[in-house]
Amino acid sequence: MTVVLLISGSTRAASTNSAALRTAQALAPAGIETTWYDGLAELPAFSPDDDGTGHPAVLALREQLSRADAVLLCTPEYAGTLPGSFKNLLDWTVGNADLHEKPTAWITVAVPGRGDGAVATLSTVLGYVGAEVDPGNCPRLPVLREDVGPDGLVAGPEFRAGVVRVLRGLAAQAAKTPA
Repeated sequence: MTVVLLISGSTRAASTNSAALRTAQALAPAGIETTWYDGLAELPAFSPDDDGTGHPAVLALREQLSRADAVLLCTPEYAGTLPGSFKNLLDWTVGNADLHEKPTAWITVAVPGRGDGAVATLSTVLGYVGAEVDPGNCPRLPVLREDVGPDGLVAGPEFRAGVVRVLRGLAAQAAKTPA
């Protein structure tokens, strides 16, 4: 069983990024278990003087990352880059190598012409922390608000097929990564 941790970079309740990951969770193929990280809004501001071991939200993040075989991210762009709260989460992973050599992918749900700043920053940060990213497994799968059904899931068949491909790609990558 491959455990994939799902992390949305949005704190917005009706986020299409979160809907994309809920859909990934609902469609996870056999042999892939998904877990949801929901502590983004509770993380304290990162400080290099604090290893985070005294803060329950940081401990929970690190515990979930350590249990996961792979990580799937989906984040909006804010002011041309990553939202501050999501960058803060990534900053907490630097000193402890929480993402180092961990198979990691992202899905971009922004329409073409949008979201490129977030993707560029995410690529830079994940490269810096040594995450194992296969760029071919980081697709743009646009999601409009009207694509999200009343159940909170993305209904489009192209999106659904794409998200299953990403999960399978992460599982294959995790199977090749030494424990």
